[in-house]
Amino acid sequence: MLLVIYLDRHALTYPISHSVTKPKTIFISTGDVSGDLQGALIVTALKQLAKKSGIDLNIVALGGSRMAAAGANILADTTGISSMGIWEAVPYIAPTIQVQKIAKQYLKTTPPDAIVLIDYMSPNVSIGNYAKRVFPDVPIIYYIAPQEWVWATDKKNTSEIVKFTDQILSIFPAEARFFESKGANVTFVGHPLLDRVANIPDRKFARAQLGIADDEIAVALIPASRKQELKYLMPAIFAAARQIQTQLPQVRFWIPLSRDVFKAEIDRAILEYQLNATLIAKNTDFVISAADLAITKCGTVSLELALLNVPQVVIYRVSKVTAWIAKNVIKFSIPFMSPTNLVEMKPIVPELLQDEASPARITAESLELILNQEKRNRTFTEYAQMRLALGEPGVCDRVAQEILAKI
Repeated sequence: MLLVIYLDRHALTYPISHSVTKPKTIFISTGDVSGDLQGALIVTALKQLAKKSGIDLNIVALGGSRMAAAGANILADTTGISSMGIWEAVPYIAPTIQVQKIAKQYLKTTPPDAIVLIDYMSPNVSIGNYAKRVFPDVPIIYYIAPQEWVWATDKKNTSEIVKFTDQILSIFPAEARFFESKGANVTFVGHPLLDRVANIPDRKFARAQLGIADDEIAVALIPASRKQELKYLMPAIFAAARQIQTQLPQVRFWIPLSRDVFKAEIDRAILEYQLNATLIAKNTDFVISAADLAITKCGTVSLELALLNVPQVVIYRVSKVTAWIAKNVIKFSIPFMSPTNLVEMKPIVPELLQDEASPARITAESLELILNQEKRNRTFTEYAQMRLALGEPGVCDRVAQEILAKI
């Protein structure tokens, strides 16, 4: 359309552009239950900021039900195809390759305006390398980069991540320092769980909702978010719970269900170990907020518990094959495994790994944290100090701002 303005007998012609905002697309890739949680927080923040900014935003993702509920269009559900370990990963090789093919085919036919990768190292390194090669001008942001800064066994992965990313949004101070030292463009944003725990009901409300009496000892059992953990972690955790129950009859166990497909197996185990336990499928946040103690698998939930001031015993076990390869072939060695201890690289919570994660050791560490008030108080003090190193709340909004600034 042309705008014609007549000045005296001279006509000036100007084109009129209709300001129609082109929809923007962000592709997000993540895996496992924790990645789905972190992805959902970012999808929500992106959608809210885009709306305020007048951006028509479409988010396409590899993820799970939480991301879908937050507004992402899920290409493939990756929450059920993750594992920890070498031997444990074998059943998931084919499904993971298939997911990568789906993602790459989507990117090839529908290039996005930005790509956001969340953890999920091997698949995301593959996707990142592909995207940088095929679409060198599409910005790639790695949010929650793989923990190469803790257990890097192959410098190639680190160099590839630095090479294909335009920006790393770091959630741990040590992570930021590590990738900066390797030449990456890094922005420390803080840990997103600071935002999440702010919306979790407090201890008093949670205990009231679950019907936990003031004098009742509530212990959260958190055995699994991956299928392999039902095999390698749940028996040791439940055997320890049985011993604790024998010594403290007033204890009651609460189990937050991470995935619906685990329900039948956990129900059977509760009966087998004769536990005074309740499996909670909805409002699972109430369990971790209400607990006096948690016996938990290693993972994001450990840091969540710490931010909610719940003392904890962290355990992890893998197959004997994986453990042998890690020790004798890869020479795998790490200072700590749980996120709570990794924040400041010091032993805030007890970690029992592999053979150390016996029912007897779990029981002993748990009873100490239940009955020894001095140790509980020391844990609370160290939690408070650790929290200061995680940055300020508003993390997800800062991440959304960094991402939208790229499109």
